[in-house]
Amino acid sequence: MFQDLTVAEILELQHKGEVQLIDVRSPSEFAESTIPGSINIPLFDDAERAEVGTLYKQESVEAAKDKGLQLVSRKLPGFIRAIGENGPPHKVVFCWRGGMRSRTSATLASLMGLKMYRLNGGFRAYRKWVVETLEGFSELPHCYVINGYTGTGKTELLIRLQERGYPVINLEWMAEHRGSIFGHIGKTPNNQKTFESRLVHELIRLKNAPYLIIEAESKRVGKVVLPDFLVKAKEEGTALFIDIPTEERVANIINDYKPQENKEEFIRSFERIEKRMHTPIAAEVRNSLQNDRFNEAAKLLLLHYYDPRYQYATELYEKERMTVSASNLDQALEEIIRILPPLTQGKTG
Repeated sequence: MFQDLTVAEILELQHKGEVQLIDVRSPSEFAESTIPGSINIPLFDDAERAEVGTLYKQESVEAAKDKGLQLVSRKLPGFIRAIGENGPPHKVVFCWRGGMRSRTSATLASLMGLKMYRLNGGFRAYRKWVVETLEGFSELPHCYVINGYTGTGKTELLIRLQERGYPVINLEWMAEHRGSIFGHIGKTPNNQKTFESRLVHELIRLKNAPYLIIEAESKRVGKVVLPDFLVKAKEEGTALFIDIPTEERVANIINDYKPQENKEEFIRSFERIEKRMHTPIAAEVRNSLQNDRFNEAAKLLLLHYYDPRYQYATELYEKERMTVSASNLDQALEEIIRILPPLTQGKTG
């Protein structure tokens, strides 16, 4: 009826665009972490999963199965329809460990004529693969590290470089965090599991790249911690220090963070660093935020908080550092491209 496949087999089919991965775990399990590219069509919602689990632990396996069958029977038509309507005609379902939920889903969908696969070992097997694969990395190709003061637009430069086909590892995208005290605003930061899933897929995608381009992040980005091999590659890489005018940096911050849409959250985040600043300056920043003078607040934070703290980080790259002076991001991008070695066609795919 359905075929069990390994993690490697399923990822190969996914890479070719031949299958849609379907996570049949509950919404909270899916939100906590999943396989990139998967969609969530839960067999049970969170409350139903808890109810079945309680019966399993407190009464019997049979009682849990009976309850599960009762719950599934009510939603079966919509469940099968959702599986059939999403993505390529071939589907891969998985649950936590390749047990009852994925088996039931694959069996029922197969009976309705859908071509079904199931991930052998479930998400747990995939997670084991992620950890073991990352542990297998001891070193990376030479890295070009986009460095510079806060507001330089480093992440935007990475995005533009990636759009042009350069081998970029975008750590802030993987973490869903900008790396500063305000970095979570407007985002839902990822946990370590999701970050590692994104990272391992990107490293595999770029396995033949002649070099990598990353940002000069610290060891921790939001909720996640970078693996040692990545920190080492960053510290040993060639730093491209982006130097653009302060007013351009302020404009970049306002455009990226959009404080006018998240004013109260900005004030709450500022309170976490307020005592670290000289009292009159801190009071001026607070007053500017409260009165919607966001450009003024951003400039004060740059000059009196972020720039002095960033001095230490830049010293890590004094051995091999190139300064890219530009009037704006467009000019900085073209200067970076002139510095980077040319790419060989097809190397980064």
